Amino acid sequence: MSRVYNFSAGPAVLPEEVLKEAAAEMLDYNGTGMSVMEMSHRSKAFEEIITAAEQDLRDLMNIPDNYKVLFLQGGASQQFAMIPMNLMKKKEADYIVTGQWAKKAAKEAAKYGKVNVVASSEDKTFSYIPDCSDLPISENADYVYICENNTIYGTKFKELPNTKGKTLVADVSSCFLSEPVDVTKYGVIYGGVQKNIGPAGVVIVIIREDLITEDVLPGTPTMLQYKTHADVGSLYNTPPAYGIYICGKVFKWLKKMGGLEVMKERNEKKAKVLYDYLDQSKLFKGTVVPKDRSLMNVPFVTGDKDLDAKFVKEAKEAGFENLKGHRTVGGMRASIYNAMPYEGVVALVEFMKKFEEENL
Repeated sequence: MSRVYNFSAGPAVLPEEVLKEAAAEMLDYNGTGMSVMEMSHRSKAFEEIITAAEQDLRDLMNIPDNYKVLFLQGGASQQFAMIPMNLMKKKEADYIVTGQWAKKAAKEAAKYGKVNVVASSEDKTFSYIPDCSDLPISENADYVYICENNTIYGTKFKELPNTKGKTLVADVSSCFLSEPVDVTKYGVIYGGVQKNIGPAGVVIVIIREDLITEDVLPGTPTMLQYKTHADVGSLYNTPPAYGIYICGKVFKWLKKMGGLEVMKERNEKKAKVLYDYLDQSKLFKGTVVPKDRSLMNVPFVTGDKDLDAKFVKEAKEAGFENLKGHRTVGGMRASIYNAMPYEGVVALVEFMKKFEEENL
């Protein structure tokens, strides 16, 4: 068996240890004589899986007791509608648009109320994070929305916006569990798990209890009300059981590795190797303003589309998968999530150096 270095933006690399554990338990989970894929979500065995997963996540993130953890479906994109349906009491919200996903979220929210784009970096192809220290926050805004790490463009909020007392809602899909966070600064933190935690099919929502009410927009489907899921521990309907099981294993792996402080150090070390090379390379260059660079997603270009394509092709042949940039921006992108080993980034940089020598 040969494993490639997988730089995919999502679904993405998972810890090998976790995959091996899941493989060993595939036919018989914990003496039940069946796979987690086959068991009832109402069984004692699955109840233990989901309860442990939630507790481990609470431990990792120091989630306060007045926040609910929900394991939902529909991906991060379904949250674009679910958030306004549940939180837009005054039918107004402020959005900070720093990439394609925040832009899509704002467009979706506009179906349910007034959306004010209070800051944007679209003028420079989302290559930076705008100054959010003194925004024109609307008096009637029910919440302020950000996408904290922009997977496509490789930017990250290093400081949270000053929301002037308004509830902060953040999509953290691609930086989930990559470093410690202060959950109390947010009303809602959510993310699809397929980038940095587990397999596609699960979205985790961490939401402050006072935001979970029956006072939702008229016509909001039962399945799209946070209260529906919060009241029954994410078991209103059949949840994505196997995905939750893998997430739980990743949480245990993160705890074993030393928690989020350790992951932040590891991620900074990995990112430095790649960014340091990009900053001195004569062929490749990063596309993001240095102070706003993501630790998770690193876009770069040669400036020549044909050369970019040649690099992606040769990299693939050398065992470096999924380095092609997002179709909207081109170039290359290396996603170096928690499970990407340091050796993988070092090997990529060595390959880039060789390619540079051969193509300059």
